[in-house]
Amino acid sequence: QVQLVESGGGLVQAGGSLRLSCAASRSIFSFNAIAWHRQAPGQQRELVAIIDIGSGGTTIYGDSVKGRFTISRDNAKNTVYLQMNSLKPEDTAVYRCAADLAGYEYWGQGTQVTVSS
Repeated sequence: QVQLVESGGGLVQAGGSLRLSCAASRSIFSFNAIAWHRQAPGQQRELVAIIDIGSGGTTIYGDSVKGRFTISRDNAKNTVYLQMNSLKPEDTAVYRCAADLAGYEYWGQGTQVTVSS
């Protein structure tokens, strides 16, 4: 069974930083890509960032986080990170990671990020 566990969320003031972790129960090379998504109450789920699990390690970011967030990976630790800087109140959401093998079928339970003004 594949498990993804997010950690690192919390309460932070606007302008602050957090680093989220997504730890997989198996090698991340089992997957094609790993993505971070977020969803705030009453809003649609939004793509935050994607990192390809391959030789290139290509990354993609949602428009709302470009220049502020960085996705990275540690293959030896089976972990993908999301470094979040210059946080804004509109970044408040539950953040979940997802692993793609045949259509992002594996999801973590999420970690809450709350940014106060």
